[in-house]
Amino acid sequence: MDLREHLAIVTGASSGIGLAVARMLISGGATVVLVARGAERLAAVAAELGPRAVAWPLDVGDLEALAQLPAQVHARFGRLDIVVNNAGLHHRGDMLRHDPLQLAEMVKVNLGAPIVLTRAAGALMQPGSVVVNVASLAGKLGVPGSAVYSGTKAGLRFWGLAAAEDLGRRGIRVANVNPGPVDTGFFDADFEHVTDLTFSQPMCSAEQVGAVVMDCVRSGETGLDRDIPYLSGKLSTLGYLSPGLARMLRPALERRGAANKRKFLLRKRGT
Repeated sequence: MDLREHLAIVTGASSGIGLAVARMLISGGATVVLVARGAERLAAVAAELGPRAVAWPLDVGDLEALAQLPAQVHARFGRLDIVVNNAGLHHRGDMLRHDPLQLAEMVKVNLGAPIVLTRAAGALMQPGSVVVNVASLAGKLGVPGSAVYSGTKAGLRFWGLAAAEDLGRRGIRVANVNPGPVDTGFFDADFEHVTDLTFSQPMCSAEQVGAVVMDCVRSGETGLDRDIPYLSGKLSTLGYLSPGLARMLRPALERRGAANKRKFLLRKRGT
C-alpha cells in the first residue's frame, strides 16, 4: 500500500505502540488522526510529529462519541483508509481486587471500542482500506492475574478474524497483531501485579510491534494474525492446544519470569 495521501486513525496514539505506529505512518506519507484522552499530551505529540499529525482528543470509552469519529474525520479530510485499534486498558491482578464496573470498563475499551470504531469506519472506507487490531498473546492463552484482559483480547482477536469476512465483501482488510510484553510503560503504574508469567517471554519495543503493524497495513492479505515474538506465539498456541503441557511448564516459566522481572525493575531504577 502506497501511504501517500492516505488518512489513518490511530487510537491510543499519545504514547507507546500507538505513537510508534503513527510515526511510521507519517514517515510513509500518510496523514494520521491521533486519538487519545489527554488533550495536552496529544497536542505535544502532534506538534512533534509535524503537519500530517492531527490531535483529536477523545476517550474511546465514550462509545457514542467514538461512533461519530469516522464521519467527522471523513467530512474533514474526504477519505479514511486505515484504522489502527490500539487503545487498551488493563486493571491487573486477581479480578476480585477490582470493582465490577472497572472490569466492565476493560471490556468496553479493549473490545467494545474497536468494534464500534470499525463498524462506523467500515461504512466509509473504500476497497483497499485496512483495519489493524493490536491484541495480545494474552488473547491466545488465558493469563492468570489477567483474566478479564485475556478475555477481552481473545474476543478482539476472534472478532477480527471473523469480521475479515464481513468487511472483505467491501474490499476492506482486517489484521490482528498479538504482542507479548512490550516495554512501553503500560504496566509501570501497577508493577507489583504484573504476573511473573508475563515476564517469562522476551520483551519487545514499541517500534518492533509498530513494524509488524506496518507490515499488516502494507500487506495485500486479510485475516492476518501476527504474533510477536514469533516463538512466544507458538508457545501460546501449544499451551492452548495442550492444557496439560501448559500446566506442566508453568512453574518453570514463572521462575524465569520472576528473575526477568527483578532484572527489569533494577534496570528501571538504574541500579
